[in-house]
Amino acid sequence: MKATTEKAFEAYIQETMATRGWIAGSNTLWDKQKALFPEYIIAFIKDTQGDLWNQMDKLHGTGLPAMLIDALFKERDTKGTLHIIRHGFKFYGKTFKLSYFKPAHGLVEETIEQYRKNTLHVTRQVPCHPADTSTVDMVLSLNGIPLVTMELKNPVTGQTWKQAVQQYKSDRDPRAPLFQFTKGAVVHFAIDPDEVHMATRLNKEKTFFLPFNRGSDPGAIDCGKGNPQHPSGHRTGYFWENILERDSFLDIIGSFVFLETSEETVDDGKGGRKKITKETMVFPRYHQLDAVRKLTGTAKSEGTGNNYLIQHSAGSGKTNSISWLSHRLSSLHTSDDAKVFDCVIVITDRRVLDKQLQDAIYQIEHAQGVVKAIDENSRQLSEALIDGTKIVITTLQKFPFILRGLLHIAGADNPDNPDEAAITRAKEWQEAIASRKYAVIVDEAHSSQTGETARELKRILGAGTEQGTEESDLDWEDGLNKVMESRGRQNNLSFFAFTATPKGKTLELFGRTGPSGKPEAFHTYSMKQAIEEGFILDVLQRYTTYKAYFKLVKSVEDDPAMPKKKAQKKLGKFLALHPHNIEQKTEVMVEHFREHVKHKLGGRAKAMVVTGSRLHAVRYMQAFERYIEENHYSDIRPLVAFSGTVKDPDTGKEFTEPSMNIDVVTGKPISESQLPDKFDSSDYQVLLVANKYQTGFDQPLLCAMYVDKRLDGVQAVQTLSRLNRTSAGKEPPFVLDFVNEAEDIYKAFKPYYNVTTLVEPADPSLLETLKHELNAFQVYLWSEVIGFCHIFYLPQYKQNASDHARMEKMIAPAVDRFNGLDEEKKEAFYEKMTAYISFYAFASQIIPYSDQELEMLYSYGRYLVPHLELGDTGTIPHPEKEVELQYYRLEKVMSGSIVMEGGEQYGVKSPTAVGTGKAKDEDKPLSEIIQTLNDRFGTDFTEEDRLFFEQIKEKAANDARIIQTAMANPLDKFELGIKAIIESLMMQRMSENDSIVTRYMDDSNFQKAIFPILAKEIYKSILEKQE
Repeated sequence: MKATTEKAFEAYIQETMATRGWIAGSNTLWDKQKALFPEYIIAFIKDTQGDLWNQMDKLHGTGLPAMLIDALFKERDTKGTLHIIRHGFKFYGKTFKLSYFKPAHGLVEETIEQYRKNTLHVTRQVPCHPADTSTVDMVLSLNGIPLVTMELKNPVTGQTWKQAVQQYKSDRDPRAPLFQFTKGAVVHFAIDPDEVHMATRLNKEKTFFLPFNRGSDPGAIDCGKGNPQHPSGHRTGYFWENILERDSFLDIIGSFVFLETSEETVDDGKGGRKKITKETMVFPRYHQLDAVRKLTGTAKSEGTGNNYLIQHSAGSGKTNSISWLSHRLSSLHTSDDAKVFDCVIVITDRRVLDKQLQDAIYQIEHAQGVVKAIDENSRQLSEALIDGTKIVITTLQKFPFILRGLLHIAGADNPDNPDEAAITRAKEWQEAIASRKYAVIVDEAHSSQTGETARELKRILGAGTEQGTEESDLDWEDGLNKVMESRGRQNNLSFFAFTATPKGKTLELFGRTGPSGKPEAFHTYSMKQAIEEGFILDVLQRYTTYKAYFKLVKSVEDDPAMPKKKAQKKLGKFLALHPHNIEQKTEVMVEHFREHVKHKLGGRAKAMVVTGSRLHAVRYMQAFERYIEENHYSDIRPLVAFSGTVKDPDTGKEFTEPSMNIDVVTGKPISESQLPDKFDSSDYQVLLVANKYQTGFDQPLLCAMYVDKRLDGVQAVQTLSRLNRTSAGKEPPFVLDFVNEAEDIYKAFKPYYNVTTLVEPADPSLLETLKHELNAFQVYLWSEVIGFCHIFYLPQYKQNASDHARMEKMIAPAVDRFNGLDEEKKEAFYEKMTAYISFYAFASQIIPYSDQELEMLYSYGRYLVPHLELGDTGTIPHPEKEVELQYYRLEKVMSGSIVMEGGEQYGVKSPTAVGTGKAKDEDKPLSEIIQTLNDRFGTDFTEEDRLFFEQIKEKAANDARIIQTAMANPLDKFELGIKAIIESLMMQRMSENDSIVTRYMDDSNFQKAIFPILAKEIYKSILEKQE
């Protein structure tokens, strides 16, 4: 046999597999009508279920083998291959098993022995069509049941895996028993010495093959598609040497493959919509299998108390990866057969994960009740933690209220004033919860994991060191030590954090020290590899930038002095909202969409317009509707998305999202919850957004994006990535950007295109520097900090109603001293204190600080800041009233691809300096400010339009600090404190380069009118959610 032929390639693979637990099968024993190996099936049943066989043999005699095979064939036809291989088939009321999978532990020798009796056959040149003599190169069977088909190609003969794919599409009949979806083999591989590709459903030319490759350089910063060299000489040697190795193969069939059922809404062809059920056989991709196995293997050897960061790009199949990981962690045992985790907690906001997890686990285990989704309140979460649920799916925000939930369950009518019996039971449950071992899987890990809500999770679940100590024996200092301890790593908690775009803080919190000496991701699947493998589209391939050229002129004779930056911001807003600007860009967008986009995807293509503010979105919606009507267009309809109510300062009119979106069919307003489905229909083509739908929104029909907003860092990646979802026939999308330059977009994407690296870690010594600088202001006395902490850190059951007044007494002198400072020192103190609070919340989770004073100042500062009010920092400028737009034109600057390949590798940073980084604003004559803007051509306005308070109600009601303030205070005190907390929250979001808001404190009259109403609504919303 020539070494260069496909037969030689087949023979080599078969020989290699024979050394890894496989037996060479005989195609003469194959029944091509039923697509089974009857003799192998009967031999397995006799060997593993002898008593049952003998019992049936006495009843049916020599006819038993044929009768069994017929029963098996019929049940496979009804329930599918996966079902019968995992759960067996019925025959005369008895269940015959067709396989035994490896148990999670080795405590029962009998199950191990049964597992060893599985027989795996690799059979060459198997007849695959009942009506002809066609053969498939290889069939892999388990105990006589075919599970895998393989077509092999050798490039030396002029054919590659691509010809194997075409062979499956054109020469293989999907109706043949071996190839029937769900009833035949579960997966089909096209293989050559360089690449492996797979499909789980054959459907002629519509068959979709996915790569099953390792990546060109696994684990390296620059990893694309394909495979690296392999010691065997074949780049695909890993497939038959490792993936198909006996234990590995049985593990995949037993614990990974599952049938996913989902509902999709599609056009019914008659102008309406209908729901269809879609079935997908899910076989893990290489990086998913690799990640889950490496994570579970490491967790098995290391035990609890460790962190793992998984950087998997969009398009990586993260939902499935989390499902598999959570299931395996829930049954993970050490080599000594001890359970590693008592409970797996999945922190996510995605509801789809709940159903998918439950479906997958039911198929694998036939067990219900393994997964519990917490979709109501903290009481439901408390119940799940004390009733032994194996997998709990919840949001992070419910953890601060676990104690209230426990008290409710314990029978307390009023959790704020519980009786002794309820306290005792709740304490017992709390100690039981903290004594267990947890795997916490974080879906979309980001910087919110560095705050107080994340610490509450650790406090509730963490074991600490005080278990068993009587509460009455603990004083305030013990409470302080317990809080400090809960900030760091907990010996009974392991975190598994998934994200596509890790920031510096995320890398430091969840990463592991790598060869570089800096924190790195445990496992990676890069944006580059996802694009090259075709799982997502390259959103930068068709990128066009525009620049606005304009000239402003002063329309007043005098030349008033104004704060320069504030004036520039307002002039920028004046330009962005100017009718000439909006109308010209509207024309460009509409005509570009109609000419280049609308006809794609069979006329179903859609576009998104990203605006800079809510008022911006309102004006654009009006401009779109006006332009479409004036030109009598009937093939394009817009929708607009923004939060709350927008008042147009020019007309005084108020707008809401539903009031602007009128259903073209019913004539009724479209609610916010209905909007995604309405946009998915054929009735609408363009979605105009203001700080909505820029993250987590999957719409595969989006083929273009029009950007009229400054985008930086992660925000740029997340926003533009709305375009990267694939759809049949979808080409690389269009981006028309009116604000950002190509170089800025390149710098935003580059850190996440390859493996993300940390340029500079956080410097923990800065905390001591900040503390020293804060002490120097002499706003607070250290005796007041200590006095406050004596009350604040009292154990929960020693606290009483008078504590609030006592803490206020310790805060009041500092507030008075702060009010006595001049405006410059006030602002400096405020900025340093908020920076200290933010940095300590993050850094204390990485470094186990033993300095009690740092923790005490942190808690004192968090309580103090809401009491501090900054006065006006100078003239509130209104330069837009004193200028006119002399001329304006829009010009295309660049059109083409922003190439990510090569070039300098950009990393991400953690906090390395203190303070807010806010520069002082100096007064300048209006003429000079206008000149500065004109010199810069008006294209560099980086701050958001000021938000009305209604817009932040939802986010405020879910913010941990604001929730804690609400739970600890009556409404009047809550109103007093919330304004500064919200300001601090906004400043922090801006500092993270993920801003969706600007400071909203410009208009004091507006604040005074609206703020009490907003505070009451937030307060009411929080209390309703938690009860």
